[in-house]
Amino acid sequence: MPSTPRSARWWDTGMDDLRIRAAAPADLDTVLTFWKEAAEGTSISDDRDGVARLLDRDPESLLLAERDGELAGTVIAGFDGWRCHLYRLAVHPGHRRRGVATALLAAAEERFAALGGRRGDAMVLNENELAHHAWSAAGYAPQPQWSRWVKPLRP
Repeated sequence: MPSTPRSARWWDTGMDDLRIRAAAPADLDTVLTFWKEAAEGTSISDDRDGVARLLDRDPESLLLAERDGELAGTVIAGFDGWRCHLYRLAVHPGHRRRGVATALLAAAEERFAALGGRRGDAMVLNENELAHHAWSAAGYAPQPQWSRWVKPLRP
């Protein structure tokens, strides 16, 4: 997909009532509130400064799905030039099982392909069985030979 200004970047979902677009700085508070209701768990980066840094570095990485003007889902589709990373796939409980996650992942994968990405990886909580079903249905599978190692960094 050719680069266009963020405000003009929309992904075709094939559904008349669902639109996907890149988040703008004005969406930060709405997204953070949404994640408290729709996302499983919290992250050290789930604050205004963390999401603002994400958008400053990669303005089209946070994708929002909207249905009838209401935020229905999110996914972070980050590309570091080497790997395609998916985080914060979250769908509002009232919009689940209606194609929102599928549309978000299709938009993320389209973005990755346009950037030259070759494989997407997703951060999925081990205990989130509902998410396991969604990711499996989208064609993703865990890699048993890998573990995630983390170290919180001090600001």
